[in-house]
Amino acid sequence: MSSKRRNPQPLTQSRLEELALAYVARFATTQAKLHAYLVRKLRERGWADEGSPPVDALVGRYVELGYVDDAAWARMKAGSLMRRGYGARRVGEALKVAGVDEDLRNDFRPRELEERRSALVLARRRRFGPFALQVPDRPMREKQVAAMMRAGHRLDIARRIVDADDPDAVEEWVESASGEDSCD
Repeated sequence: MSSKRRNPQPLTQSRLEELALAYVARFATTQAKLHAYLVRKLRERGWADEGSPPVDALVGRYVELGYVDDAAWARMKAGSLMRRGYGARRVGEALKVAGVDEDLRNDFRPRELEERRSALVLARRRRFGPFALQVPDRPMREKQVAAMMRAGHRLDIARRIVDADDPDAVEEWVESASGEDSCD
């Protein structure tokens, strides 16, 4: 026998609040993700109280209380993706999918140095370019560039790293971006 309830009871104001509180306690989330979760639960179970469900008001209250903070979530998510070797495009896509508004996405858009460092992380991890065990031929380099672009890196950065011969030279090039900014 399944542990799921066969006919869950429609949600009430207090049960909706319990679900929302449990969700934000368990997951770092955005306003849009919390809203979508509550709407999904209402669609699955229905609404038992008078009037329409107060989803927007509940999400707004949790924002005021600091339980939901889109800026903190975007900072955490962008940093996590960059440390894993993903590029600016993939970071932006992840934030957009999570419902982070465009102004916040722009605030957490990686700068040139961060983009280069992230590309270097990916190249090291996947043994691309100068980090390969053996010198890659042209078709292999093209595959490596394509993989870096799928990870969200710009073509110029991917080519620069994959086509390099010396790991130390690549690391110097990455760190030389400390005064540059890709958003100018």
